[in-house]
Amino acid sequence: MIYRDFQGEKLSALGFGAMRLPVIDGNDRVIDEEKTQQMVDQAYEAGINYYDTAWGYHGGNSETVLGKCLAKYPRESFNLATKFPGYDLSNMPKVKEIFEKQLEKTGVSYFDFYLFHNVCEMNIDAYLNPEYGILDYLLEQKKAGRIRHLGFSCHGNINVLKRFLEAYGKHMEFCQLQLNYLDWTFQNGKEKVAILKEAGIPVWVMEPLRGGKLAHIKKEDEAVLRKLRPDEDPAAWAFRFLQSVPEVTMILSGMSAQDQMEKNLATFSEDRKLNEEEYKAVMEIADRMLSVNTVPCTACHYCVTHCPMELDIPHLISLYNEHVYTGGGFIAPMALSALDDNKKPSACLHCRSCEQVCPQQIKISEIMEDFAERI
Repeated sequence: MIYRDFQGEKLSALGFGAMRLPVIDGNDRVIDEEKTQQMVDQAYEAGINYYDTAWGYHGGNSETVLGKCLAKYPRESFNLATKFPGYDLSNMPKVKEIFEKQLEKTGVSYFDFYLFHNVCEMNIDAYLNPEYGILDYLLEQKKAGRIRHLGFSCHGNINVLKRFLEAYGKHMEFCQLQLNYLDWTFQNGKEKVAILKEAGIPVWVMEPLRGGKLAHIKKEDEAVLRKLRPDEDPAAWAFRFLQSVPEVTMILSGMSAQDQMEKNLATFSEDRKLNEEEYKAVMEIADRMLSVNTVPCTACHYCVTHCPMELDIPHLISLYNEHVYTGGGFIAPMALSALDDNKKPSACLHCRSCEQVCPQQIKISEIMEDFAERI
């Protein structure tokens, strides 16, 4: 197992994510505890010492099951991470109640790592609202030894990330991002990592395989990678890309089957960073993947100056691209929920003034209509 240094501690570079545990009869709320125990045992024996769960995973049952599985091991031999569920705004006044319940559910007396969950456009104002006292309470728990390290996960855009760092950055010890070689450009991952580096905050990675997309790429793209590294499959390449990003400390993988676990453990048995030629190859594959079903907006903003509704069209198109490419998901709806109704895609008047000045000749009015229908 590869290990990374974090404040003088050795963390396994591969973390066990408990969002996609094996389930019974396809019911996400009913975790197969026997299979999960087998996977946790295998991970522990192979040297994984970081286990990540959250309040809402598996309908609220992930924390309980993961706590049971880890209970057989000495508490100081593993790191347990969970999160405050601010993705649901109704939870904002309940930080104390939820934190105490999380300790009870997991059966531990402290969390090694605790996160503000999913900082984004929808909840940034609430997270930063001192009336809820979320930061103050969590800092009290840290002082009391019930949280060892405090951080946050972020699905928001760059402005959201900057706002959170400006307000709370001095208290944050790590940041969890959706990061992979596709989102390196698609979700401005490279820029976000640079911002965190400047702030002195190491990166934790979620969605390293982009929900499995990077484990199942086109045959012609896989052939390119196989020519460079005959012994590594596409999933391994995705992990190798992340191993090559110096700012990345922890890579979380939501493993739901024994074979996934075995492949990941084999990949993380050694460090094999990408060289310049290999890096170029995966970036070209990312470009080809993104060229399908995404709108080629360059964010020149010519359209914005001609929109009578003053819509932030480049931002809306970036969310549209995310939504279409992913096949749905929560990121775009979550970001749109933070906008006033007169700034959403449905507010487009279809006057086509924007299209007259678009250098890419994008049919913006049709994109806005399609986006509104999809949402």
